[in-house]
Amino acid sequence: MKLAPLCTLLVVAALAAGCQTTSIRSAWFDTDFAGPPFRKVVVTADFPTTTDNRTFEDAFAQKLRDAGVDAIAGHTVRLVDDGTSDASFVTAVVNTGAQGLLFVRLLGVDTRTQVSTTMVPGGVAWGRGGWGTATTRVPVQQITQYDLATVETKMFDVKTKQVVWAATTTTFNPRSVERELPAFADLVIGQLKARGVVAGP
Repeated sequence: MKLAPLCTLLVVAALAAGCQTTSIRSAWFDTDFAGPPFRKVVVTADFPTTTDNRTFEDAFAQKLRDAGVDAIAGHTVRLVDDGTSDASFVTAVVNTGAQGLLFVRLLGVDTRTQVSTTMVPGGVAWGRGGWGTATTRVPVQQITQYDLATVETKMFDVKTKQVVWAATTTTFNPRSVERELPAFADLVIGQLKARGVVAGP
């Protein structure tokens, strides 16, 4: 299946439904990863504001716990503070006792424009041969704008410091971290479980 037509269909479907949709645009998994699945994960985020970072980390960690995975929000162990060195970051992660480090960052939000043409009823004209009347139809252009947020998610093995799973997701018309996180978290956690990266029932 060609990706371009598929993406177009997803955009149209999302706009028609008037809802926010998060989907995986691309994903990668280390096929050499033999487990065991991570039972404890520390979550850290890189969003435009500290408030968004903390909100995301708290909520995603809770979603992991709901899914049966012990999880820690990065800000609660001061993973990222002003002036934090790489060595201090590594030490903070290791001290959590987590096997996995989930790093999520916002790559950007783009505003897209979609132009479509719809035929609508126009004036009334004579029918063929002057018998009866017919309603003419005229083309009308419709212009719709929507936002597309792109987020990168990576799961690191704390012991090896290697990425074992990564994905880029897109969300149509994102409004806030609180609103979009539940669906985003369900999608990511589902993929991590399917690959055996994280444990859980």
